[in-house]
Amino acid sequence: MFERFTKQARQVVISARDRARELGHNHIGTEHLLLALLDPDSGAPSRLLTEAGLTSDGVRAEIERLLGQAWFLSPEDVAALERIGIDVETVRAKIEESFGPGALEPEVPPTRYGLFGRKVSRGSFTPRTKKVLELALREAIRLKHNWIGTEHILLGLIREGDGLAAKIIFDAGIDLPALRRAMEESLRAAA
Repeated sequence: MFERFTKQARQVVISARDRARELGHNHIGTEHLLLALLDPDSGAPSRLLTEAGLTSDGVRAEIERLLGQAWFLSPEDVAALERIGIDVETVRAKIEESFGPGALEPEVPPTRYGLFGRKVSRGSFTPRTKKVLELALREAIRLKHNWIGTEHILLGLIREGDGLAAKIIFDAGIDLPALRRAMEESLRAAA
């Protein structure tokens, strides 16, 4: 399938991996694809997402809020615990005092090596990300394109609709069907 990806689309996938590493994540999720699509080099998706009000810094902050710094607790969990008088940061500090800094951070898996001694990447695509890339192919086929571009990746993200990227887009007040129509219109105008 990747042989049909344009150079830009391949770069978005590579950039998504890099964004995941920068954030310290051991997976490559739809949220990382969204961050990569916001890179100006990704073409039309970057323009449409930016015009709709998304920024790289804003999406990164939202990813960190939803996934990042609260260890294994969601923001809702933290709020619920605080409502019953438990200060999560105090608990975290006490645990780190007893067990050392970073005691609650997920363990980084050791480097693995494949059959022929090649290093195996520790960041792997989540099932949703794999689905988005498959849907990008389906979008290209539906549109009768013999290539898969960044536009198709954005259409795949929208079509998948349940990943963290879709949540971030939706929570920003962006109408997913309207974004889809705008992306398809942009593709038709470019043809």
